[in-house]
Amino acid sequence: MNARRRRPLIPTLALTTAATLATAALTACSAKDDPAASNNEDKLDVVASFYPMEYLAEQIGGEHVEVTRLTEPGQEPHDLEISAKHTAQLEEADAALYLKGLQPSVDEAIGQSPIKTKIDAATLTSLEKHGNEVGGHADEHDHEEETHGDHEGHDHGHDHADGEDPHIWLDPVRYAEVAEGVGKAFAKADPDHRAAYEKNTKALVKKLTGLDTEFKNGLKDTESKVFITTHAAFGYLAERYGLTEEAISGLDPEGEPSAARVKDLQKMAKADGVTTVFYETLVSDKTAKTLADDTGLKTAVLDPIEGITDKSQGDDYVQVMRSNLKALQKALGAK
Repeated sequence: MNARRRRPLIPTLALTTAATLATAALTACSAKDDPAASNNEDKLDVVASFYPMEYLAEQIGGEHVEVTRLTEPGQEPHDLEISAKHTAQLEEADAALYLKGLQPSVDEAIGQSPIKTKIDAATLTSLEKHGNEVGGHADEHDHEEETHGDHEGHDHGHDHADGEDPHIWLDPVRYAEVAEGVGKAFAKADPDHRAAYEKNTKALVKKLTGLDTEFKNGLKDTESKVFITTHAAFGYLAERYGLTEEAISGLDPEGEPSAARVKDLQKMAKADGVTTVFYETLVSDKTAKTLADDTGLKTAVLDPIEGITDKSQGDDYVQVMRSNLKALQKALGAK
């Protein structure tokens, strides 16, 4: 037997190398356990639910954030189902930016996640009810009761009841309000870069204010004030600029219109001088083209900007909004 066989001595260099590797392994484990430590170059790790939230995070966070989007380009946000990969991303994030009421699966996943900073864009501005009967007039609301300005930490008490419209990003003014709230939330979560977040927020708000001015000037004098869309995504935009949106379906982009609704739209199109039925890039244009063919109207794209793809009329939010403005001007007969 080899009970008395002498073991070879381990060189000092080997011991030093082993200790170094062990230390590195422990450091890596600690970083993995601590989401903030695992961030690329100590950046704030932000998970955004879909493109409009991603755009805000990137514009406001700049070089100090690492943004991950849950909804893939070309995917209809309403249809998103949370996967194991999404859950892992939420587990590692420092902050989540989402719009409660738009994606129920996201709302549930974020609610159950350990993320410390959860930013619900719907609490940073005012929401209203839009639909086929309300159109662009928002008859059911008293605008004098709306509060705009400093929304930090302020919950407007929305319960996202049926018919409450989540498409706030299509109104540059409301979107700017959300941007201000996001900037404050980032500054609170990452105070070391507060100055950068404040500067970037100010620049974005200025950009959105300029976009608002473009829409006001571009749509103030038109032959018609009524436009038809496949689903009621543009209620806030219509209300902001004195237009009326008539949707084939309601807030659900996959909804099927009733025969009575189609008949009403045909009569309305003739009475109000409507020239165009708008459809969007992420949803089938079949219903829009059917209505257009039956009424002798044209079809065109009005993008709700729920995602940027190769089919988008622009590379980012502002560019696509400007394309939307041109489409509306043409359809409404801007002078």
